[in-house]
Amino acid sequence: MAEITATVGAMPADDAALHPTIAPVGAAYRRYALWLLLLVYVINFLDRQVVNILAEPIKLDLHLADWQLGLLSGFAFGIVYTLLGFPLARAADRHHRGFLIAGCLAAWSGFTGACGFAQNFVQLVAARAGVGIGEAGCTPTSHALIADYTPKDKRASALAFYAMGTPIGSLLGLAIGGVLSDYFGWRVAFMVAAVPGLILAVVCAFTIREPRTRLTAAAQIAADASGHALATFGETVRYLAKKRAFWFLAFGAGIRAFLGYGHAVFNPSFFYRCHGPEVAALAHSLHLRPQSFVGLSLGLLAGVAGALGSWAGGQIADKWGARDLRVYGSIPALSVVISAPLALAAYATHSAVLALVLLGLTYFLGTLWYGPIYASAQGMVPQRMRAMSASMMLFVINFLGLVLGALCIGALSDALNKGLHLGPAEGVRWALIASVVFGAVSAPLFWMARRNVREEMVS
Repeated sequence: MAEITATVGAMPADDAALHPTIAPVGAAYRRYALWLLLLVYVINFLDRQVVNILAEPIKLDLHLADWQLGLLSGFAFGIVYTLLGFPLARAADRHHRGFLIAGCLAAWSGFTGACGFAQNFVQLVAARAGVGIGEAGCTPTSHALIADYTPKDKRASALAFYAMGTPIGSLLGLAIGGVLSDYFGWRVAFMVAAVPGLILAVVCAFTIREPRTRLTAAAQIAADASGHALATFGETVRYLAKKRAFWFLAFGAGIRAFLGYGHAVFNPSFFYRCHGPEVAALAHSLHLRPQSFVGLSLGLLAGVAGALGSWAGGQIADKWGARDLRVYGSIPALSVVISAPLALAAYATHSAVLALVLLGLTYFLGTLWYGPIYASAQGMVPQRMRAMSASMMLFVINFLGLVLGALCIGALSDALNKGLHLGPAEGVRWALIASVVFGAVSAPLFWMARRNVREEMVS
C-alpha cells in the first residue's frame, strides 16, 4: 500500500485515476490472457460469420429473398447485439469480467447450435438473435481487460492482436461452414460450430483473472480524493459528447463495418451468381465442390490478409503514434482511399480469379483501422469508463455495420433484381458496387478526426 500511496500522492487525484502505474498482471500471464481472449474472439466471429457461407443453401431450403438473408445475417443478430452492449458493459465495469465472458460465450455457442434445429425463417431469426445476446458481452469486456492488462504504449498493438479474431474467425467460419454444408448440410455446420465455444467457456471461467484486485487500491485512493467512483452511463455519455475525434472515428469505423458485414454476407452469393461456371470449373480442378471452394477461398483471403492488416495497423499505430497521435486517423483514411478502387474493380471484373485477388487486397486494407480505432476508444477515457466507452464505440459500429449493412445491401439487390429487371446476378453485383461508393464517405471522417485526437487522449 505504501508503494501505491507514494505513486498516487506524487500526482493530482484525477491524474492518478487516469494514469495508474502499477502492473496488474505479469508479462507471462498477459501473453496467456491475450491469446485466450483472441481465441474467444475467433469463436465469436466463427459463430457470427458461419451463416454467411450458408446463406445460399438456407435461401433455397427455406425459400427466402435477399432482404431476408440480410435480416437473418445482420439485423436480427445486430439489433440485439447492439442494444445489449450497454447493460453488459455496465456489468463488466462492476463484476468479474472472466465470469461474464465465460457466460456469454456459453450462451452464444448454445444459440449457434440451436440454429441447426430451426425449421423456418422465424425460428432461425430467433436463434440468431440469441447469438447476439451472448456475443454482446464479449468485445467491450475484452477491450477493457486488455487495456487494464497492457501498458499504454503497447495498447494499440494488443487491441489489434485481439482484433485478429475477426479475420481468423471469418476464415474458419467460411471454410468450415462451406465444407460441412457441402457434405452434411447447413444444419450440421451450425451444430459443429457451437462445440468449441462451449469448451472454451469452461477455460475462461477458471483462468481469466480480474485485474481490479490489483488496481482497486490505487483507484480507490483517487476516487476518495476526487469524489468519483465507477462511471455511470450518463456520465460517460456526457464525457464523450465533448470528444469530437471519438465520434468522427466511430462513424468512420461504422461505415467501414457497413461494408465489411454487408459484403461478408453477399460475397459468396456474388461468386455463385456472377461467376458460377468459372467457380464450378475451379472447384472441379481442385476436387472440391463449389461451396467448399468459395468458402475456403474467401475464408483464407479474409483470414490471412485480414489478420495481417489488423496486425500491421496496430504496429504502425504504436510506432508512429508515439510521435504523433494523429496517425490514428491517417491510417484508416488512407486505407479507404486505396481500397475503394480495388473493391470496385473486384466487383466489376468478369474474372473470378481476378476478383478474388483484388478482394484479398481489400481485406488487408479493410482491417488496418482496428488497432488505432479501438485503442482510441480506450485512450480517450479514464480507466473506470473503458468498458462503457468501448460499448459506445461498438454501438455505432455495429448499428451501421451489423444492423444495417447486410439488410440494406440485400434490399438494394432485390430492388435492382426485380425493380429494374437486372436479374439476381447483376442485382447483387451493382448493390455491392453502390455500397463501395457509399463507403468512401468514411475517408473524410477519419481525416477530420486528426484535428483533435492528440488533445482528446487522456489515458
